[in-house]
Amino acid sequence: MSSPSLFDRATDHMIALQESILSSLETLEGGPAFRHDDWQREEQEESGNPAAPILRGWGRTRVIENGRFFERGGVNLSVVEGRFGSVAPTHMPGDGRHFRAVGVSLVLHPHNPFAPTVHMNYRRMERGSTGWFGGGADLTPNYLFEEDARHFHTTLKAVCDAHPAVANHTAMKEECDRYFTIPHRGEMRGVGGIFFDHMMTQPEESFAFLRDASQAFIPAYLPLAERRGGTPFEPHHRQWQLLRRGRYVEFNLVNDRGTQFGLRTGGRIESILMSMPATASWAYDHHPAPGSDEARMVAALQPRDWTI
Repeated sequence: MSSPSLFDRATDHMIALQESILSSLETLEGGPAFRHDDWQREEQEESGNPAAPILRGWGRTRVIENGRFFERGGVNLSVVEGRFGSVAPTHMPGDGRHFRAVGVSLVLHPHNPFAPTVHMNYRRMERGSTGWFGGGADLTPNYLFEEDARHFHTTLKAVCDAHPAVANHTAMKEECDRYFTIPHRGEMRGVGGIFFDHMMTQPEESFAFLRDASQAFIPAYLPLAERRGGTPFEPHHRQWQLLRRGRYVEFNLVNDRGTQFGLRTGGRIESILMSMPATASWAYDHHPAPGSDEARMVAALQPRDWTI
């Protein structure tokens, strides 16, 4: 009997990862709180869009709305394969029309304005005979607590430092800062984290890093959620949270490559838009008062080393 492929092993890890994260989050919620939506997609016919891939696969969508702690969020698993249309992407490694991907994607929007929003995504992708890992995690607070940012970043840095053959924390942190910048605002979406893609050398060590990095999510984030989730707040704190969520929506719809790819190629719309907050706001030419906590947050939305 042949050994399981790296893709199959990555799939097993993602299945276990989703369950482990959900267990921790539902402990925070005080019991079962996520809606279970399992789906399966049969292969579709060729469409009139030459860029649209032909997809089939399955997934497990886990969504929370108006929970005790989280206002909205999701922890999604997807396993898909297919073949590209006549126009294959030029930015993706490998060759040929066949591809497959497995990953867990997570976004959590807490009720409390002092508890940070968080995003995580880890994946294995293959095109033809070429395979790679990618992903990362980033933190988006509405109010700056420097000790929280340091904890999140130092937890991720420790994982990178444990895998020096494939992971360089400085490079992954800088890539995260670049990716999660809102160009038309001249600011980062949050305080960053790590981000990487096309990790294909030393596949076994790369997989070991992905396992450790994805499993570091709960120790990186949960202490912050527990610390800030019960902080008393006033209506103006809530209004600021809604304005910052507006920035989050702008990035996801205008700049995020994964969202754009899914919308252009007929992806599962409920899973794609799971990352959106339940509520958000925009105000014309809004600027926080000088010296305020809100102004301090905006000033922090630039690249910075949070591990020192």
